[in-house]
Amino acid sequence: MFRTALRNVLAHKARLLMTVLAVMLGVAFVSGTLVFTNTISNAFQNSSAKGFDQVDVAVRAKSQDDKGDTVGKTPELTQAMLDTSAKVPGAASATGVVNGFTAIADKKGKLIGGGFQSEGGNYWGSKDARYPLKSGTAPHGSGEVAIDSETAERAGYKVGDTVRISVDGPVLSPRITGIFTTDDGNVAAGGSLALFDTATAQKLFGKAGTYDEIDVKAAAGTSQAALKSALDQALPKGQTETTTAKKLADDQAETIASSMSGLKSGLLVFAGIALFVGTFIIANTFTMLVAQRTKELALLRAVGASRRQVTRSVLLEAFVVGAVAAVAGLVAGIGIGAGLRALMGTIGATVPDGPLIITSGTVLSALAVGILITMLAAWLPGRRAAKIPPVAAMSSVHATATTKSLVLRNTLGALFSGAGVAVVIAATSMNGSDGQAPMGIGAVLLIIGVFILTPLLSRPLIAAAAPALRIFGISGKLARQNSVRNPRRTAATASALMIGLTLITGMTVMAGSLQQAIDKMASSAISADYIVSMANGNQLSPDVDKTLTTTSGITASSPLRNAPSRIDGTTEFLTGVNGSAIGKLTDLKVDSGTFKVAGSQVVVDDDTAKSHGWKAGSTFTTHYEDGKAQQLTVSAVYEGNALISGIMLDNATLSPHQTDPADMQILVKTADGASSSTKDKLEKALGSNPAVKVQDKKDLSNSIAQVFTLILNMVYGLLAMAVIVAVLGVINTLAMSVFERSQEIGMLRAIGLDRKGIKRMVRLESLVISLFGGVLGIGLGVFFGWAAGELIGAKMSTYELVIPWARMALFLLLAGTVGVLAALWPARRAAKLNMLSAIKSE
Repeated sequence: MFRTALRNVLAHKARLLMTVLAVMLGVAFVSGTLVFTNTISNAFQNSSAKGFDQVDVAVRAKSQDDKGDTVGKTPELTQAMLDTSAKVPGAASATGVVNGFTAIADKKGKLIGGGFQSEGGNYWGSKDARYPLKSGTAPHGSGEVAIDSETAERAGYKVGDTVRISVDGPVLSPRITGIFTTDDGNVAAGGSLALFDTATAQKLFGKAGTYDEIDVKAAAGTSQAALKSALDQALPKGQTETTTAKKLADDQAETIASSMSGLKSGLLVFAGIALFVGTFIIANTFTMLVAQRTKELALLRAVGASRRQVTRSVLLEAFVVGAVAAVAGLVAGIGIGAGLRALMGTIGATVPDGPLIITSGTVLSALAVGILITMLAAWLPGRRAAKIPPVAAMSSVHATATTKSLVLRNTLGALFSGAGVAVVIAATSMNGSDGQAPMGIGAVLLIIGVFILTPLLSRPLIAAAAPALRIFGISGKLARQNSVRNPRRTAATASALMIGLTLITGMTVMAGSLQQAIDKMASSAISADYIVSMANGNQLSPDVDKTLTTTSGITASSPLRNAPSRIDGTTEFLTGVNGSAIGKLTDLKVDSGTFKVAGSQVVVDDDTAKSHGWKAGSTFTTHYEDGKAQQLTVSAVYEGNALISGIMLDNATLSPHQTDPADMQILVKTADGASSSTKDKLEKALGSNPAVKVQDKKDLSNSIAQVFTLILNMVYGLLAMAVIVAVLGVINTLAMSVFERSQEIGMLRAIGLDRKGIKRMVRLESLVISLFGGVLGIGLGVFFGWAAGELIGAKMSTYELVIPWARMALFLLLAGTVGVLAALWPARRAAKLNMLSAIKSE
């Protein structure tokens, strides 16, 4: 039986090629994902570990008390603490570290880096071991700066050039005195790093005479633990916390691994989809191969082979096919991993240098996935073949599906589908995150149910295409009959395409609906013409608001200023606003009371009011960050949203309790309204600052929706793998179907159907099957898009279902194109059959 199985594999090389390709693509996706994520994770971990070469113990200000309370003034690391740290037993040196957001403009005035990765800091002394100089000298004074070599190369800067830089206020134009190298992870990821001398950095970042961190280097023979213990004893209790460099490196490695796990999981989900789609192809292939060898298997049974031996022979064939596909997929996956890493460089996401990581886990996963998936998919056809009575098989009387088996299949399909629909609909009534897991379970049940019912659904849906097929005469009629001749095979072929289109359509429905919801939210909640903010989402200097209020053409403006407080024993963030102008800049729906922000009168969003049991007229006591308390009165409860929510009070009331007031955003209304000329005027008033964004409502909604658009485009690209696998499935099914019908095709040619007619028949058959899968996929996708939208709508009042008719028509056209392209080779093969040889074939 072993030799027989191997002989069968070698005898059907061409027919098994498509199966090998389908499995190989799925395995390549899995192994490529593992290689890629392991490689960049290792590169970032090695890079971050190098960043701790010049520190053995880091001293930081203690930001929380033992209860986790963050309200109150955070202790500062003073010069005295730095001097003490440098003198503790076992310390070789101590370095004061200052850092903050620093935007560097390129020669065209545009921001370098991704905003969040634009950092600044201090260069310690004239030779900082953390940042080896590649050229030039250390910066001294407010008119000098050093920048990293990656940024200098990207922007074309060299020593002696003047560069435009902004921290959180006016634009500076210092001269570049030095270019340094660094292992900083942000720079490696495509960001930028600007360094000033310590005094300048402290002044720019609002930390005069203080530090963000003190890095202490141990003397020879002193362990990190011993140095940490000495520092803990020497420094003021309750104001500082110390951490060894080993702990910092381990935490950083854990953070990197955690962030990579999300990417890895997401990519593996799509790899699983491709493998799931490939399972249909494998099952189809082995079903047809077994059907073509019915007499051979019957003969084996007649000469003494048991049912188990027949099943095992089919599984052995699957093992060989799976092993070949897994090895090929692993090799291809290593190439994909290397390619993805190179691709990150071309899109600006730089990855630190490091070797390509191929772990034993990656190799074993690839082999296990390829072999197990193939053998599982081949098990049912093998078991079915073993059940055919030898006498019936020898007479070519194949065991057709009985009424009992059809009733059982349709009943199971109806139960699964009904349960799936019920669970999904029940999940839509749940609260956001609570409904995600039930909805996922319901979606899986419904897809399984529809797959089981697909043979039943194929007849009426394909029959609906009969009027269109009549246009093609006898070729169209034959194509329709061939499509429903073997409903199970048609169902398995169409289901492969259905799954890909279900996910694509569902994501498209959600993205379109979210885009409209965000547009509505921006237009309904904000009546301001512009929103001014920092490029990295950090706080704006109060000077920005002062500049705007003195700019001509501005009729109203209000900064949004965040501050922590304690209310009823819990931390709540207050939002300071210009009380006299906020009503003109927002258009919030008031549920109760009168919208008034002045003195001790505040307005509260509905969720916050509900959590505290407040209503219009309620009073409560807040404890500000300076420790002082005040009683406030709720003048109105408004309907909050993702853009504006929380407790709003007048800045005149809030600011006296803040040590370092800063604004998150500034709302601006102008006399001329939103226009490109007005926007240019505002940008120039702010000094064409690369760190500051000026956005109108459309810009704001587009920047939020850009995230969903990026995700959607990534999903399209990843699901393309599943569609390619589905195309292979259609080709495989048609090619083997043509082989099965060789005699029939020969007879059709003999009675007058020309080669063009044969080609047309096969193409139309493929088109009908693909469109059938497309219709099912788009229908399911719209249903899932609606259901997911119901969960989103619970937290976003402006959310409404948007059906993307144009995109859906495009997806249906894509399904039809897949069918036509997939039929090219099988149709050509069918037309080239010699009619006499075909008639004589068995």
